[in-house]
Amino acid sequence: MPHRLETVEAVYARLLEFVNFEKGQSVDFKFDRVRTLLAELGNPEASLPCLHVAGSKGKGSVSTMLARVLEASGRKTGLYTSPHLIDFSERISRAGDGLGDGFLLSAWDRLGPLVDGKRAADWPGGMEPTFFELATVLGFLSFVEAGMDAAVYEVGMGGRLDTTNVVSPEAVAITAIELEHTEFLGNTIAEIAFEKAGIIKPGVPAFTGATRPEALEVFRRVAAERGASLRVLDEECSVSELRIDRRGTEALLTFRDRAIFPEPLRVRTPIIGAVQARNAALAALVARASTFACPPEAVVEGLASARIRARFELLPAEPAIVLDGAHTPESVAFALESFRSIFPEGGVLVFACAHDKRHPEMALALSRGFDSAIVTKPGTFKQSDPGAVEASFRAAGFRTELVADTAEALREGRRRSAASGKPLLVLGSFYLAAEAAKLFDGA
Repeated sequence: MPHRLETVEAVYARLLEFVNFEKGQSVDFKFDRVRTLLAELGNPEASLPCLHVAGSKGKGSVSTMLARVLEASGRKTGLYTSPHLIDFSERISRAGDGLGDGFLLSAWDRLGPLVDGKRAADWPGGMEPTFFELATVLGFLSFVEAGMDAAVYEVGMGGRLDTTNVVSPEAVAITAIELEHTEFLGNTIAEIAFEKAGIIKPGVPAFTGATRPEALEVFRRVAAERGASLRVLDEECSVSELRIDRRGTEALLTFRDRAIFPEPLRVRTPIIGAVQARNAALAALVARASTFACPPEAVVEGLASARIRARFELLPAEPAIVLDGAHTPESVAFALESFRSIFPEGGVLVFACAHDKRHPEMALALSRGFDSAIVTKPGTFKQSDPGAVEASFRAAGFRTELVADTAEALREGRRRSAASGKPLLVLGSFYLAAEAAKLFDGA
């Protein structure tokens, strides 16, 4: 196959031909594969000072906030995140804004010849690189091609074995820890924390917004073993005067170390939710206490411009449509808390999740705010069992309707929302949120 591709959609289609880690393939030799590619490309991952962000929830928000703060401080900043909602180029951006298709295509022109025509036997370990490995290498290359001054990399899954863990960052941040991806990361908070702690590097400052004692114990031990300083958000900052409305989240941040922020910092972010105040505080701490040392005014400006899709995203529609990719019991509970604070009159719920998610617990959490739900599939990309999900919602006391066709379920939710005058909440999966965005953007 010729390596020259003319559109980003063609690049994405080519990448989808490669084995996906989430489909259960072995991770042996994965760093050998990636490092072989990077060496042939001149090690683009080492070209820019960067920040590295892991965590169970909030890592996309914190990564975006950090990129916006770096931009506000005068640095052209690449932002690598996953998954994308509508378009693959969302993963490789300039602080959340379009990087420009030409840079991605130019990067593929360099990467493609090293991939095309090779068999599995040609790679270390006898296995082709995965979709995520190649996408990450493409991100490294694209930021160099686009002349970025800095970069922020969000971990795809875990941390220790994640492809992004080939970078040498200025600092690392680890957000809240939950039970998630247990088939890959472990069945306890401590086991999952160990995987996240894999991004902590010798001598590199580490920061965490985690609160669970068993996670913090792991982070403190790993940081000590690697000679890395560790700042824990709750020991560094207090969050007060929290306000949440349709415009976003506002809070007053007071930092213990006056050398970082001499005065309390009033911040606002368009990203909605009480948890976003903590994410903003963690981003502010990292931006100031890392070697980037962003000015306080850049922190405020950057946080005020941070936007990210499908994190309690309010679409411009009446009645309101809210998209949230939350897919763990804890994050679903946060989404419900935000929904009830802004829409106390209640609303209409459309829910779907992948087959391996903890839907009985999510149904129980949502029963505190809804008594009926439309259950569907999270699109076609993820394996799902909507019948089992509907059973979980019925067991939690819901009146349910199972609508297997995702688009029809969303349209039915919109019809009920319009008829009742109450908002629509689309929840449980980024893939469901993506289908809703395609259907309702501009509604």
